[in-house]
Amino acid sequence: MTLKELRCLLAIVDAELNVSAAAQVLHATQPSLSRLLKLLEEELGFQLFVRHGRSLAEVTPAGHEVIRIARRIVGDVANIRAYAANVRGGNSGDLLLAMPQIYARHVLPSVLSELVRRYPRLNVHIQTTAEGESLERQMLGSGDMILVSTAGDGVPPGHAIPLFTWKRVVLVPQTHPFAHLDRALTLPELASEALVTYEASRRRDSSLRRALEQAGLEARFACSAQDAGLIKAYVRAGLGIGLVGELAVEDEDCETFAVLECDPALPECVAWALLPPGAVIRDCALQLIQLLAPQLDPQQIRQVLEDGKRPLWPDPLPWRGGATGPAGAGAHAHRRPLPRAMSPGAYLG
Repeated sequence: MTLKELRCLLAIVDAELNVSAAAQVLHATQPSLSRLLKLLEEELGFQLFVRHGRSLAEVTPAGHEVIRIARRIVGDVANIRAYAANVRGGNSGDLLLAMPQIYARHVLPSVLSELVRRYPRLNVHIQTTAEGESLERQMLGSGDMILVSTAGDGVPPGHAIPLFTWKRVVLVPQTHPFAHLDRALTLPELASEALVTYEASRRRDSSLRRALEQAGLEARFACSAQDAGLIKAYVRAGLGIGLVGELAVEDEDCETFAVLECDPALPECVAWALLPPGAVIRDCALQLIQLLAPQLDPQQIRQVLEDGKRPLWPDPLPWRGGATGPAGAGAHAHRRPLPRAMSPGAYLG
């Protein structure tokens, strides 16, 4: 039995028994994962999954126990490696991050550039996730950190660290009647137009739909996507007005669109870093958190992880965009100083 076989097993489980999806996560082929799973089952002497034809249908009772133990083993090995890297002051190894497209494309590039400058032999792996994707399933993975967004009340479960706040803005073509407004777009105006926005906004429990319903309004969706670049393309094509995170607004967008603030009734969003329970955090991961949230003390973060207590974190700083990150100066005229962070909670949508 090898760690490679156990990681293969966990990847298949975390991919909801989709071997092809698990192979993509592990940068392997489907036949190689099927072969590793077969070797593991042959050594154990029983099947870990119920099969329907060539597909995996469900985990067997014995499989659930093996998976539980495998998670502990793989997690313990990862903790030993993280501890060893911290002790020797190593600047190499893999850093596994999971996050929505908006963070991977618009927040992380300049931040990771600085992190890799400090850790030149660091190998960063980024897995993009969908907003609203099952957080519980993500937290079962073997990554070092997950970035998520919330809007509303409450706090994500586990070791959740607030990083910065950001707002949603409306993109309309320069020829649209709204383009000449010098104020925030109201909820009735937002509901009067066909919306092009994130897929998560379609969910009944999304913060967008809740805000509209509380005002006696209903959203009308023309199109939705996971990537802000696609949303902009569909707005340019005339499908409707766009609703995106201000993180995704770039300088060239202001030449194509009028960028409008939203009604304050649409709650502000908070970016969180989620750390796996029971994990030893590496120095490079702490450095990444501090680059994203300079108001945080790395030693306090490490102490919180060791004690397991929920702390009173400093208020997250408002996003300012550009290469300087959350605390930098804003690049776009529509970016005004944001209010202090609201109580974060319901997953963004």
